[in-house]
Amino acid sequence: MDRHEFLRRLHRVLKPRTYGEIGVNDGRSLALSRVPSVAVDPAFRIVTSLSCDVHLVRSTSDDFFARRDPLQHLRTGRNPFRALARRDPMAVLGEQPRLELSFIDGMHLFEFALRDFMNIERHSRWSSVIVLDDMLPRNVDEAARDRHTTYWTGDVYKVVQVLRRFRPDLVVLEVDTAPTGVVAVFGADPGSTVLADAYDRIVEEYVAPDPQDVPEEVLTRKNAVAPEALLGADLWPGLVRARTLRRGRAAFAPVRRSLDRLAG
Repeated sequence: MDRHEFLRRLHRVLKPRTYGEIGVNDGRSLALSRVPSVAVDPAFRIVTSLSCDVHLVRSTSDDFFARRDPLQHLRTGRNPFRALARRDPMAVLGEQPRLELSFIDGMHLFEFALRDFMNIERHSRWSSVIVLDDMLPRNVDEAARDRHTTYWTGDVYKVVQVLRRFRPDLVVLEVDTAPTGVVAVFGADPGSTVLADAYDRIVEEYVAPDPQDVPEEVLTRKNAVAPEALLGADLWPGLVRARTLRRGRAAFAPVRRSLDRLAG
C-alpha cells in the first residue's frame, strides 16, 4: 500500500473534522481531504482538483506557525454552520481550533521535521493522529542530508528516535507503506514543552554529516507494522467516540493498549 492509499483509508477510519498538511507539493495528498483544511508549502504546484474548504498558504512552515492565529481559517465565527456540518457543535462557541489529522511531508532534514512536529502538536488534540512521511529509508543514500537519489527521505527517520526517547507519553508507530514508509503518532499533548526545551541540545546531538548511520532496524523495517493491520485495528471506533464526546486524556489508555498490542 502506498502513502496516498494509506491516507485515504486513514481519513475513512479516523473521520477527522479538520486536516493540516505541511508540504503540499502537487496536491495529491491534500486532494484526499473533504473537511476544513490548512495546507502550507513555500512552493506548491498543485496539479489535481481539491474538494475541501482549504486555506492554502505559500509559506515556510516556521513562518506560518509564527503567525498570531495560524488556524484562523478553521475558526467558525464567519460561518458557525461549518462546525455543525462537521459534527462539532462546541466549536460554535469559539473554541480554539485543533487539527485532528495532520500529514507532515516538508523539508527532509531532521531539524525541520522535528520543528514541524512540534508546531503541529501544539495545534492538535490527544485524539489527533499526526503522520510523518518518508520515515523509512531503504538505504543510506536515500537517508543523506544532501540529496543525490531519485527517492529521498533525508535524515528525518531520526525524529522517531527522539520522540521515543524524549516523549514516552506518545505512541510512535512505523508503518510499512511504499515506497519510503510513514510514521503515525498518537496521543499528542499540545501543552508539552519537552521538545522545545531540549531542541538545541537535540539538534546538536542528532544532526551529523553524511553518510548517515541509519540503524539496521530502520533499513529492514523490522519494527514497522503493515498498514492494513493498523487501519483494521479495533481502536478507531473508540478513538472517534472519545473525541466526539470530548473525553479527557484518560481515554487514551485503551487506545494505547490497542496500539501496543499491534506493535507487538
